[in-house]
Amino acid sequence: MVKVVLVEPEIPQNAGNVSRTCVLTGSELHLVEPLGFSLEERHLKRAGLDYWKYLKLKVHPSWDDFLKEYDYHGGGLYFFSSHGEGCYTQLSYRPGDYLVFGSETSGFPDYIFNSYRQICRIPMIRGIERSLNLSNTVAIVVYEAVRQMGFPGME
Repeated sequence: MVKVVLVEPEIPQNAGNVSRTCVLTGSELHLVEPLGFSLEERHLKRAGLDYWKYLKLKVHPSWDDFLKEYDYHGGGLYFFSSHGEGCYTQLSYRPGDYLVFGSETSGFPDYIFNSYRQICRIPMIRGIERSLNLSNTVAIVVYEAVRQMGFPGME
């Protein structure tokens, strides 16, 4: 299935909700440090409920450490931000793709945003200062990816 990457996530409840989406779609969750919470935090555990024991989780100390694993395992590397230009539905997703999302308050660090030009977005009404919640955004993109693959292993 796909691999969800949260770069420097800050809010434990979002990471907990994303973990549930990953479990229920057979996706891996990759967290790139620094994290704005502890993996032992009760809000994280509460949002993830009893799904944690089923979660395929990998924590990477830095973006560079994540890239070492990405280079080894392959798969497409797709970025999503409210500041992106292309639409998330225009991509052709494949098993093993990495779906990369920035932090809740600041998005991607400049060194990522300026290095990867194909950043997609979910269409939203312009002129509103806020965007979709991170966990909602991840769910929308992940479900589009698994829909394109025919919902493998899902019923």
